[in-house]
Amino acid sequence: MTVKVGDTAPDFTLPSQTGTSVSLKDFKGKKNVIVYFYPKDNSPGCTTQACAFRDSYEVFKDAGAEVIGISEDSPQSHQEFATKYRLPFTLLSDSGNKVRQLYGVPATLWIMPGRVTYVIDQEGVVKHIFDSMLDFKAHVAEALKTLETIKS
Repeated sequence: MTVKVGDTAPDFTLPSQTGTSVSLKDFKGKKNVIVYFYPKDNSPGCTTQACAFRDSYEVFKDAGAEVIGISEDSPQSHQEFATKYRLPFTLLSDSGNKVRQLYGVPATLWIMPGRVTYVIDQEGVVKHIFDSMLDFKAHVAEALKTLETIKS
């Protein structure tokens, strides 16, 4: 399955860096959600991307959106990553990449998990998908631009 713009985002429940379970449906009717899949905690590109989301987190909150990062790393790895870089948003552990597969996030060179960001509105509809393995900060810019169109 590959999720497309206009689709209802598939629900999921995954453990966070604090050990609590988080479901996409928790935000339905309340907030827009930025779900970004990334390859690995503490890798250079993923750190740049996470810090870019961190640096714009207040703008996302002001726009009525929540940011959620998802990778295969363990909740403990996520906790250490979030603490080290002062990440104020939720990181979810997708052990076995089940949610990544549910969304149809492609692997890069068939081995490295892809880097894809989904902007999901309050009704659970996918409004934008941005797929770029190397333009780490563009994920933030694309998500913010899409949130502006949702508001207007």
